[in-house]
Amino acid sequence: MRKYKTKGHQLHFHNHKFIVFIEKHMAFRYLAQGGGMHFICSPVVQVWIFSITFVTTIKKIKTKIIMLHQLFLILAMLLPLNISATSTPIEAAPVNKTIQQTALPAKPTGTAFIVISKRDLKLTVYDRNAAGDTVMVAQFPCCMGKNKGNKQKRGDMRTPESPKGKPFKITMIQDASTWKHDFHDGRGNIKAYGHWFLRLETPGHKGIGIHGSTNNESSVPGRASEGCIRLLDNDIITLKKHFAYVGMPVTIQAEDAAPLPWEPRARQAATK
Repeated sequence: MRKYKTKGHQLHFHNHKFIVFIEKHMAFRYLAQGGGMHFICSPVVQVWIFSITFVTTIKKIKTKIIMLHQLFLILAMLLPLNISATSTPIEAAPVNKTIQQTALPAKPTGTAFIVISKRDLKLTVYDRNAAGDTVMVAQFPCCMGKNKGNKQKRGDMRTPESPKGKPFKITMIQDASTWKHDFHDGRGNIKAYGHWFLRLETPGHKGIGIHGSTNNESSVPGRASEGCIRLLDNDIITLKKHFAYVGMPVTIQAEDAAPLPWEPRARQAATK
């Protein structure tokens, strides 16, 4: 093996062909100090030596980057997760999540109204803000009638749809915490309405209302009721306490109905 030095670089050659090539393109001179053979390279060899040095340097940098990347991965696994509790955008929220503003009114304002979407399985509460704009103030997942379409008769398992421009209204707010019902599914006469029953005036049909889902919370959201609108038990309490009042308008939209023209704007305003 022969060893050469040039401008601070030390090269070792084992291959005989490389040695012949190097010696052919170099002018050699000996120095008294150091006892080694030093040389002045021709341009061809200088370029070749520079390329070797450059490639070696790049490989070292790549190795260090890989080591740092592995170190960061290890630290990421060891450090505890710290995810900030930011609000989920309304349009991207899962259907089975309750959405409501943090500042709930202490009691119903008497100006709020409800829009229920059969398509989205959501009950949305709207009200006017201080500027007089309609904004979404709460939204709850809900369970609708087992069968699709507008209610035609008693027992058809459909939820009635309000005529265009003529919303239903809440006529009574009743304590239903002790009410029971037999679903004829083998469970017998069981509690089924949550704490409150918001009875609706639905011309041509009786017994329709918004209530809880005691013993049936897994049905929310979904289609499993006999025609009423089911909410989760905690949500019916929130709706009654902060928003519901006798005379409150309730619009129930058909499965193929698009959001009302002003709804996207009202939902977007709620996130600001």
